[in-house]
Amino acid sequence: MIGGKVMKAMVLKALADLKKESRPLVQEVLPDPVIEEDEILIRISRCGICHTELDEIEGRTPPSFLPMVLGHQVVGYVVERGKDSPHHVGDRVGVGWIYSSCGTCRQCERGLENLCGYFKATGRDAFGGYAQYMKVKGDFAYPIPKGLSDSEAAPLLCAGAIGYRSLRLANIKDGDALGLTGFGASGHLVLKMVKFMYPKTDVFVFARSPREREFALELGASWAGDSLEQAPVKLQAIIDTTPVWTPIIGALNNLDSNGRLVINAIRKEDMDKDVLGTIDYASQLWMEKEIKSVANVARRDIIEFLNLADKMSLKPEYQEYDMQEANEALLELKNRKIKGAKVLVIK
Repeated sequence: MIGGKVMKAMVLKALADLKKESRPLVQEVLPDPVIEEDEILIRISRCGICHTELDEIEGRTPPSFLPMVLGHQVVGYVVERGKDSPHHVGDRVGVGWIYSSCGTCRQCERGLENLCGYFKATGRDAFGGYAQYMKVKGDFAYPIPKGLSDSEAAPLLCAGAIGYRSLRLANIKDGDALGLTGFGASGHLVLKMVKFMYPKTDVFVFARSPREREFALELGASWAGDSLEQAPVKLQAIIDTTPVWTPIIGALNNLDSNGRLVINAIRKEDMDKDVLGTIDYASQLWMEKEIKSVANVARRDIIEFLNLADKMSLKPEYQEYDMQEANEALLELKNRKIKGAKVLVIK
């Protein structure tokens, strides 16, 4: 605690069904975090809002303890540092979903710290960014490129980084046809990445919202249709960013032989009862099609993606909300009122 100060935070005190509870977060005053020698204290400027926060609130990936301060797309400024931290007071840094890993297990030694059995997530296993301050180990905070504003940088720390990991796992070559199922904060950043990294690749977007389909075409998608529509061509890879199961059927129907479906969702909502009955092995899974899930992000994903974003001058579309409007922003996300990313302004 710095000089006995306290901070404002939006706090989740109990799990809630957002169809019944419109204000699951409560503004409270908490003590400033106390840092260890390998940690930094960050004065938060912005925090992006992610669909994973809905999963946390509604219990699909519940917090390790309650009350919890959510938020894992954090941008802020170092105001205090432990002696073992690589950062300095005044540095602008970002924090993503990966809060820490053990660093010594088999997965960590293989560079797969996102699969670490002791993986801790920001805003789920430790207090996150819906607050004025947070602490984190210095090795799990990243310099923000100078060309990005605080609001532009925040969505890149999860929506962008997990989109980057999904694109790597899609394993496409320039010229391969790529599908994106769902077109929110992550999907629109993946489209921009593809245009830069794979200029010969056509992108086909599947979204249930006419507004999302129109947005995708504005950003350069070759085609946009509903989640279960048939694309004009078979696709070498499809990245699914939706929270529901039904779009998986559409994706499998659109996937080419030897194609890969990458599911970028930490959790799916309750399965539609009819979905499993509509999966046909011969037409949808045979011919060496693959299904690959994305689990968390590693520090490598965030570091590489921030460098790529700087190189390509990537600017996400976003909407700003005051921290006190976090409940309203979350409900809009729940109700699919999306155009780009949502960012809390922390004062």
